[in-house]
Amino acid sequence: MRIIDRIALFLLVVGGLNWGLVGLFGFDLVAWLCGGSESVISRIVYVLVALSALWSISLFFKRNELLETEA
Repeated sequence: MRIIDRIALFLLVVGGLNWGLVGLFGFDLVAWLCGGSESVISRIVYVLVALSALWSISLFFKRNELLETEA
């Protein structure tokens, strides 16, 4: 697994846990850690999570390529 894939996975876990907290408790951990949901740092984290989700779409196809070469 390449380093960019690991970074994307980490950011997706952060985003997933954050959304879980928002859904269950109405608590936005990223906003709380970064000074509010409108702060520049929070917005950067949100954008990075979104970009990692887009990047991770490619992982579906990479996995299929690996399976095809092993068969």
